[in-house]
Amino acid sequence: MDNKKIYIINGSPRKNQNTAKMCSSFAQGVESTGTEAEIINLYDLNFKGCQSCFACKLRGGKNLGRCAYPDDLKEVLNKVSYSNGIAFASPIYFGDVTGVMKAFMERLLFPFVTYDENYTPIPPKKLETAVIYTMNVNEEMFIKSYIGANNSGPLGFFENWISHIYKKPVRVCAFNTYQFSDYSKYVADVWDEKEKAKQRDEVFPIDLKNAYEAGKNMGFMIINNGK
Repeated sequence: MDNKKIYIINGSPRKNQNTAKMCSSFAQGVESTGTEAEIINLYDLNFKGCQSCFACKLRGGKNLGRCAYPDDLKEVLNKVSYSNGIAFASPIYFGDVTGVMKAFMERLLFPFVTYDENYTPIPPKKLETAVIYTMNVNEEMFIKSYIGANNSGPLGFFENWISHIYKKPVRVCAFNTYQFSDYSKYVADVWDEKEKAKQRDEVFPIDLKNAYEAGKNMGFMIINNGK
């Protein structure tokens, strides 16, 4: 049996906090199925967003359907594109994924979108996908403003493009997260530190378990589908 591999893309600048912990739990779930998992921290890489060179759209060009820009991301994009699954993980900043995650998505997805009348996708593989979000807000605000009616919000739009290129992503969330190690040191009066601590102690472990189960489910799905 060919080795199966899932990549978890961490769009957080921190490697040991909420988003990173969710990534780790997801990876552990994947590995429990015998499927390989690798976490890639985007902030470790030197790369930019799309440079509008359009080499990926050049008719008959050697880079049609793939990003040609030579930086740290080029090899990562190739590995991810030919893997079996991908999870996009990000803290939510101003209602959206981080800037580095947006830059990564531009470079990963844009080459696979053709400019025909249907924007027909041409990825080399139709990958299983997941999205992992961590955020300060509650679930109600997330659904209403960030996903939006008919996926009209910024994260709804984000997921629509993933679904257009790959398979529809499974969504895993951690709400009302504990942001600082010591709230007394920061101007953050809008938050109730005791409520945040309670959420961290009682609910975040459940969020981590949900991430684990999502990773395990993706691993089994890939194995069972023979992909």
